[in-house]
Amino acid sequence: MRALGWILPALAVTGGASAKPAPRAVATVADRKRIRGWRTAFTAALSRARATGHDAEIIREGALLDPDAAQADVQIPAGDYRCRVIKLGAQAKGMGDYTAYPAFSCRISDEGVVFSFAKLSGSQRPVGLIFGNDNYRQIFLGTMMLGDERRPLDYGRDADRDMAGAIEKVGPRRWRLILPFPRFESMMDVIELVPA
Repeated sequence: MRALGWILPALAVTGGASAKPAPRAVATVADRKRIRGWRTAFTAALSRARATGHDAEIIREGALLDPDAAQADVQIPAGDYRCRVIKLGAQAKGMGDYTAYPAFSCRISDEGVVFSFAKLSGSQRPVGLIFGNDNYRQIFLGTMMLGDERRPLDYGRDADRDMAGAIEKVGPRRWRLILPFPRFESMMDVIELVPA
């Protein structure tokens, strides 16, 4: 995947002498706000889903839908993954407050200094870079590819396509990508990642 060329200013990304240079730029103001508000988005979206009768589905997902389930040693290894999207808390009337989609193929790739995430099929395909943050959370910044597009838009070019969130480990060989306040449909998207 082509490096998208940006990073949160608070992140320290370093590499050895043979490593590729770290991408340099900044997350948009809106995306920094979304990342800071991740817990508010998560708890509000869960409350809305529970209020509309989805408590059993939330309980069944266990740690995946527990805002406080992040475990130490978050680093997600490169490889192919089975990924599922769960959308929580509708943004508009007529939309569901809990929607779970079937698994799809996605990939984590080692780009040298950073890692990348890409959904490999479907009409909506998030792609982006993963940056170190702390022992419990890695930061994701990316864009949404649509339809038959072959290349992602550059991050920051279209606010409606920009995506921001975090990767967290929630079990042995199980991670999630949380996307607070996405532009469309839901208040919180949670993507489960398990090795394929």
